[in-house]
Amino acid sequence: MKPTRPVVLIVLVVAVGAITWAVLGFTYVSLPPMPWTAVPTLLLLALGEAATGFNVRARIQRKPDTKPVEPLVVVRMAALGKASAHAAAVLVGVFGGFVGYLGSSLDKPTPRSDFFVSVGTFLAALVLVGAALFLEYACRVPKRPEEEENRPS
Repeated sequence: MKPTRPVVLIVLVVAVGAITWAVLGFTYVSLPPMPWTAVPTLLLLALGEAATGFNVRARIQRKPDTKPVEPLVVVRMAALGKASAHAAAVLVGVFGGFVGYLGSSLDKPTPRSDFFVSVGTFLAALVLVGAALFLEYACRVPKRPEEEENRPS
């Protein structure tokens, strides 16, 4: 498994955002009001992934008072981080499309409410992307001291 490339996440955000914006032009009037519950859900997921990242990183680096971590657990956590980063990037695109579409309708109460929920969800999804990338980074195998000494400067 290769590390997540930021270009892939950016392409996901832009493509999904453009598709969402285009689809909303035809379907927004038939959608129910947006629930705000996605914001705390995404933030709790981000908190869990960040905490797991700190824990896994400390265990991989064999910090004092930590148990060694099983290699398969690290692989699973890295896969979770990669999958979460991609899923959260899709959510950033979806809610970015909502923000772009609703930005011109702030004079009406329902679109204004949906706009603020979309902005909050957009930001929470960005936080989740960051936490997922940190979890993936935390699962990397540290370099051995002899590898760092032999590295050309």
